[in-house]
Amino acid sequence: QLQLVESGGGLVQPGGSLRLSCAASGYTLDYYVIGWFRQGPGKEREGVSCISSSGTTKYADSVKGRFTISRDNAKSTVYLQMNSLKPEDSAVYHCMADESPYGSSWCDYDNAMDYWGKGTLVTVSS
Repeated sequence: QLQLVESGGGLVQPGGSLRLSCAASGYTLDYYVIGWFRQGPGKEREGVSCISSSGTTKYADSVKGRFTISRDNAKSTVYLQMNSLKPEDSAVYHCMADESPYGSSWCDYDNAMDYWGKGTLVTVSS
């Protein structure tokens, strides 16, 4: 079974940057669509971004222009580069994955996927 482990969270000042990683154990990610969602304290789950098996990317309006998702299938890892961070970006960030045909351009960050990790905490505060 695919297992996902997030890392890279931490405390950062407003305007700062972090790069989150999502590592998959035991599987190549070539046949998976990957997404990120976050959940802040007292807030509902919010889809952030996704990347299809072909590399097509999508972003929520709240992060567009500031976050970049990428994948390195050789390392079975997906990254979320977060720049110009704001206090409202503070949350536990989870990656998620679904099986997908190789080369598909489909991804959807708004809906839950079959696999997800335990998350990594991002705190943006001065």
